[in-house]
Order: sequence, then C-alpha cells, then structure tokens
Amino acid sequence: VQLQASGGGSVQPGGSLTLSCVASGRRFSTYSMAWFRQVPGKEREFVAAIGGRAGMTSYASSVLGRFTISRDNPKKTVYLQMNNLKPEDTAVYYCATTNIEGTGPQRMDYEYDYLGQGTQVTVSS
Repeated sequence: VQLQASGGGSVQPGGSLTLSCVASGRRFSTYSMAWFRQVPGKEREFVAAIGGRAGMTSYASSVLGRFTISRDNPKKTVYLQMNNLKPEDTAVYYCATTNIEGTGPQRMDYEYDYLGQGTQVTVSS
C-alpha cells in the first residue's frame, strides 16, 4: 500500500488549504483513512478520520468545525479541507490507513498500519 499526500503550502491565518492523499496497491473503499500531524519535537497528533464502508467521521477537538475529511472512493483519494487556519495548525500532515476492512474512524496512530509521506502546512502572517 502506498499513500501519496499533497496540497500543503503556506497561508495566512484565516486562510484555507485542501490536502489530498491518493492510495494505491489495494482496494480503497472499505478501509479507514486518517490524517495526523506532527510538529518537530512533539508527538504525532490525530486530526481527522473517516471510516470504511459507512464513512463515519471523527475529528480532534482542535479542528472540529474548521476541518472536513472526505473520500472519493473511485479516485482512491481522501481529502482534508482546512478552513480558518491558525498558526497552531502549522505542522507536517500525514495520511494513514489500516489493514483491517470495515473499521470505524479510529483516532490512535497505532491503529493504522500505513503512513504516507508528509506534506508541510505553514500558517503565518
């Protein structure tokens, strides 16, 4: 399984970005997908997840109402729409997926088996 993330960049506070992550190497629609982020010197932090099959979602409290996770199964792509970005959102963002089909939107990084390369998001004025 390979995960290719893109869409990062530099924006001013209050701006928006949309991250994309394309999966390859297996069937996509029945597996949970998630976004995590990490700042140097800190632990990786859960951002959002979307389950396989029913597509239920879960968000970190820090991004709830500002970020939206979605998936396009025919394109094998998961998105993270980020609005009203804040300086504290600055981090490297990673997408992740599991080895188990049909799971819900899990929030712990140890529940995910594959991690893509990161994409840098910088929010500053």
